[in-house]
Amino acid sequence: MENAQFHFTLSELNLNVSQIESVMGYKQGESQEPISDLISEALKESEAICNIKAEYRIFPDIRFSDTEKTIEINNLVFHIEKIVYGQLRKSDSIAVFLCTAGEGIGIRSRKAMQEGDLLTGYIYDVVGSEIVEAATDLMQNELKNAALSSGMKITNRFSPGYCGWDVAQQHKLFRLVPDNFCGISLTGSALMYPIKSVSGIIGIGKNVRFNPYTCSLCDSKNCIYRNVKTTTKIN
Repeated sequence: MENAQFHFTLSELNLNVSQIESVMGYKQGESQEPISDLISEALKESEAICNIKAEYRIFPDIRFSDTEKTIEINNLVFHIEKIVYGQLRKSDSIAVFLCTAGEGIGIRSRKAMQEGDLLTGYIYDVVGSEIVEAATDLMQNELKNAALSSGMKITNRFSPGYCGWDVAQQHKLFRLVPDNFCGISLTGSALMYPIKSVSGIIGIGKNVRFNPYTCSLCDSKNCIYRNVKTTTKIN
């Protein structure tokens, strides 16, 4: 397997109005027509304002510590805590990934909110989150297929800030991709810019397992996807 970079179009993500409505909390057919129209307009505009990129880099030099619940990647030690550790500990190598929707949709969301149009701003915010999640799903599928061609499997993806993994370790993670293709940078508090970006790690190996649904493993109570995505998009 080799490192890989991707530039996706919005049409490749197969997003639709119903999906955005579901994330916003509407059941099918519940939302009013103005909401659907605003979502449709946001999706249409996103084709022009988003710059959707993703990449992964494979690191074969890894070591695990059962007592410390840490993983060492390329001589950097990450305290990933027991939940993430339990999912990754049988990995033979690790993929570090990045994905972004670009800065355009975040700017559009903030502009609407600053102008007092909170609903439109919120819709663009949700659309941006869905774009980066869908793009990361596509990237992960590409990694899965590359792993299968080498007789390997992959785990779920895990990001700093979830399942007890300290978000501050994002700084250390970005040391593994200093010249990242996605153009993502970090603030001092480990927040990513563009805002609609994700990063994390995926385990690769002959004895690892992919779990179709992992919300029961995660202790995050504020995730907008909790109890919404009951199935995985990774085929």
